[in-house]
Amino acid sequence: MPHFARHAAAGHDRIAFEAADLVMAGWTGRERAAVQHHIDELAALGVPPPSRTPLFYRLDSALLAGPVAAIEVLGEHTSGEVEAVLVALADGLWVGLGSDHTDRAMEAHGVAISKQLCRKPMAPELWRFAEVVGHWDQLILRAHIRETGERRLYMEAALASVQAPQSLIAAYAAERGFADAAALPPGTVLFMGAIAAKGRIRPAARFEMELADPVLGRSLHHAYDVRALPIVC
Repeated sequence: MPHFARHAAAGHDRIAFEAADLVMAGWTGRERAAVQHHIDELAALGVPPPSRTPLFYRLDSALLAGPVAAIEVLGEHTSGEVEAVLVALADGLWVGLGSDHTDRAMEAHGVAISKQLCRKPMAPELWRFAEVVGHWDQLILRAHIRETGERRLYMEAALASVQAPQSLIAAYAAERGFADAAALPPGTVLFMGAIAAKGRIRPAARFEMELADPVLGRSLHHAYDVRALPIVC
């Protein structure tokens, strides 16, 4: 069961949390051009375009890996995607950082299937949502990868490029038919969608991710190694 340190103005604590519903929001760019860019970069990998935007992929909640040092995947064709994460707990909404690690070879056969094949690492800390929502668009997502022995910037964008959390919550609540369109049920973990990669989407042996808050001067961060297992027949 994943453990997280929670940081809020009123104090800090640690919790063990088991997700009841793990949801990956896809195609969530706030600007249509950014959404099309992501569709195009995935199309280069043979991935068909989405039926609508945004889309919500519901996954096995056991895939939520929490702050692990490494994940194991089948084959050499997987990669991470840094995302802000909304975590609904009994005492309200919290913000985390995660990677929607995805099997790119399987993605051409079905995005939903490809997302089910990899664990979803998260950073070890959470922020109270109410303390960052006022400057949400200024938060910055960033990811680096290790390839050919070098650390390279892989993704970077402010959260102004992703649909606002209230909009995503409302869209997901409408799809599920929840009575409260402004809240996620406790136990829900919602990954808010990817930002564009710098260059092509590609695998790497190590994925490093960060959510920076320049207003409050703090960051969530985590890194994990990717261990490729052989595909045998």
